Amino acid sequence: MIAKVALRNMAHKPLNTVLSLLLLTAGVGIITLLILLERQFEKQFSGNLDNIDLVMGAKGSPLQLILSSVYQMDAPTGNIPYTEALSYMENPFAQSAVPLAYGDNYRGFRIVGTVPKYAELYGEGLKSGKMFSRPGEVVAGFQAAQKLGLKLGDTFRGSHGSDHGGEVHEEGAYTVVGIAKESGKVIDNLLLCDVPTVWQMHGHQHVGETEDAHGDEAHRHDEHAHEDESHGHVDETDTREITAVLFKIRNKMALVTWPRMVSSQTSMQMASPAVEVNRLFTLFGFGLTALRYMAYGIMLISAISIFVALFSTLRERKYEFALMRISGAGRGQMLALVLVEAMLLCVTGFILGTALGRIGLLLISRATEAEYKISFDPFAVVWGQEGLLFAATLGIGILSALIPALMAYRLNISKTLANA
Repeated sequence: MIAKVALRNMAHKPLNTVLSLLLLTAGVGIITLLILLERQFEKQFSGNLDNIDLVMGAKGSPLQLILSSVYQMDAPTGNIPYTEALSYMENPFAQSAVPLAYGDNYRGFRIVGTVPKYAELYGEGLKSGKMFSRPGEVVAGFQAAQKLGLKLGDTFRGSHGSDHGGEVHEEGAYTVVGIAKESGKVIDNLLLCDVPTVWQMHGHQHVGETEDAHGDEAHRHDEHAHEDESHGHVDETDTREITAVLFKIRNKMALVTWPRMVSSQTSMQMASPAVEVNRLFTLFGFGLTALRYMAYGIMLISAISIFVALFSTLRERKYEFALMRISGAGRGQMLALVLVEAMLLCVTGFILGTALGRIGLLLISRATEAEYKISFDPFAVVWGQEGLLFAATLGIGILSALIPALMAYRLNISKTLANA
């Protein structure tokens, strides 16, 4: 009964009701979007840092190096000589060193030359097939295989560069020999091959060596079983290059000394993913904080709007309320009526706001997936923070209705009807 009367009161002034709902929906929607975006953004970035302490690449922006090498989101800072990087890759301080070589893509999905250990960094293994072992063999990430329609045994030709419209390499083809399991990480959107395949595609065939020798060398490095005579000297005619190296450091002192040493003594740089990502989160956080304060302001205006709507309704319909009292409605029912009306507004606004926030996240996810191969889940629920948001929304309704509810509770029947 009380809910029906409350709904009728809300319909009595549709403009005020719609305005209050729009403001509340906007505030809840923005905060919901920020909660989901911040949580998933942090999860996606932090989850890809496992087992990576340092990244070595060409000199330039450290953040660009991390974004391009760890997250595959930016253009690399350049290439580095393979022989120069090899001394650090084989250093005893390095627990593991994973080389990366870029240069091609297939329909917008980056082809990465690396070693099998790269897939182990994300720990999901293969869904089907085997790991690449010879030049031209490719392991497709889970999402890449689905979106490109790749199956075991399929062949394709890559395009030069990171853009879909690059020049197609007609002289070499890739063969899919494996498909990785879904990990929710950057590897899902990559096509992995060995480093010699990238060298072969770009004409960096080392003097006096065959393609198989390149493949064997890359895999021997991955297993840390290089023979001394293979790398006992630096061949100045070796023009092979790689894009970056991902390091897991055994001795933590190297985290401090290596970046300075590499920057001062070589043409390369080293950057810490943890440091650069924290810096990115700081920059990202300023924007989120500004949007959050704006949402708080909108919700405050919404609370004022609800208060004005309830207060004006009570003043205009006080005679009807007095008649309800004469008909047998108690003071408590009058109090409950105003509070229920405010609660209905807040619950409706919360539902619409959470839906609006998820629609916004879906649109953002489509844009980032097309541009950076990063997707967000609009159906995820952050129970703790969204529960607090729901409680705060109800609190806004209670505070907004408090004065009008007390006025309804204290309504003087005889005085009101005498002035009618």
